[in-house]
Amino acid sequence: MKQPNDGAREVPAKNESAMPMADRNDASEGGGWSLKVFALTCGSFQAPRDFILEGGGASFLHVPVTAYLIDHPKGRALFDTGLGLRFRRQVDEALGPLDVGFAIDESADVAARLRQIEVDPASIRWIINSHLHPDHAGGSAFIPNATILVQSRELTYAREQKDERLYHPQDMDTGHPIHAIDGEHDLYGDGSVVLFPTPGHTPGHQSARIKLPDGDAILAADCCYLKESLDSMTVSSLSADREQSLRTLRRLADLRAGGVRIFYGHDPKFWQTMRQGRPLR
Repeated sequence: MKQPNDGAREVPAKNESAMPMADRNDASEGGGWSLKVFALTCGSFQAPRDFILEGGGASFLHVPVTAYLIDHPKGRALFDTGLGLRFRRQVDEALGPLDVGFAIDESADVAARLRQIEVDPASIRWIINSHLHPDHAGGSAFIPNATILVQSRELTYAREQKDERLYHPQDMDTGHPIHAIDGEHDLYGDGSVVLFPTPGHTPGHQSARIKLPDGDAILAADCCYLKESLDSMTVSSLSADREQSLRTLRRLADLRAGGVRIFYGHDPKFWQTMRQGRPLR
């Protein structure tokens, strides 16, 4: 298996904007709040409930594949990039009701989603990968000028894996510069977007704490698939480390009890409430 940064330089992240603010499209309203965050759905996934909730049974869940645009005066970032080209399906290739898998059409890749809100994919300065599974890193190839930010433990783990269902060279070997980080990372240096480890689903999984007009929120990704995951303290059967996943859920539960909102990674009911095309509050 090729290494995820074959042909790429590992470089330090930079905090300067990809282009002058006067030339940047603000993407939408937002008043005087300097940070704007947009929710994006970039495909879908269906699987038995037990994949997502340990002991959840054989009934199927159809869930969104999600990402976020982060628009800040110092530069734009994506938190995850959704699915890539290899999961595009024609009508006659559609998943059946009991098929396990991913699906995306040409209107739903991350570049198309960005253009729908009048954002040029080439203006993205950073890609924050929560982890390197295909539904979180697969769309990175659509973003030409970004530096990837990933936990070093995730990068090392991904390089060691042989199962291409979870870590596929096409999703990882995109030629982007890679900045491997260890622990917390304040992306803009102002506390508005802070990356922090949330291991368990994978050894190097990370989430982001963001400051929004209505209060702080956690972009959880796969450390917390559903609201039900946190309510019942139930991990996914796909967790690389079950006990570590539970510790991460307990940490999220403490944050939620303190008033921090959790943006669940794949919760279809929750994502029905996430307005797209306008800044989140």
